[in-house]
Amino acid sequence: MLSEGCGVYSFTGASVPPEAKTVSVAYFQNRAPLIQPLLSPTFTDMLRDKFTREANLNMVDANGDLALDGEIVDYKTTPVAIQGNQTAALNRLTITVNVRYFNKFEPEKNFEQKFTEFIDYPSDADLNSIAGDLIVTISEMLVTDIFNKAVVNW
Repeated sequence: MLSEGCGVYSFTGASVPPEAKTVSVAYFQNRAPLIQPLLSPTFTDMLRDKFTREANLNMVDANGDLALDGEIVDYKTTPVAIQGNQTAALNRLTITVNVRYFNKFEPEKNFEQKFTEFIDYPSDADLNSIAGDLIVTISEMLVTDIFNKAVVNW
């Protein structure tokens, strides 16, 4: 016996309304107190790629059937794992984004939420030399969290 579902499922677990064909992801401006120039374009591009690739939607500039916008609200590094001599063995890079999600066909799934992820790195590492890799890794985690909240209904 077959049962009818309420959305179209992909191999990634994404469930989008069958009538949804487009997605729009606005550019996420960096409004954090500390600005890292690579963060906004890296994060925005990764979020756009995730939705077009894994939800099988066409990207449009604005007013997509599914639409995301928001801003980067925090980018900071803090010491963690303080040693006996009061120095940090590790530092933590934390990024927080505020996301607004709109679903034209299932408005009950709309949300506004902050998402935060971090990575610890050795305190003797030069943040400027590793920031690019850390931003990519943290952005991947944030994008997965946002994608799961928006279209993976576990």
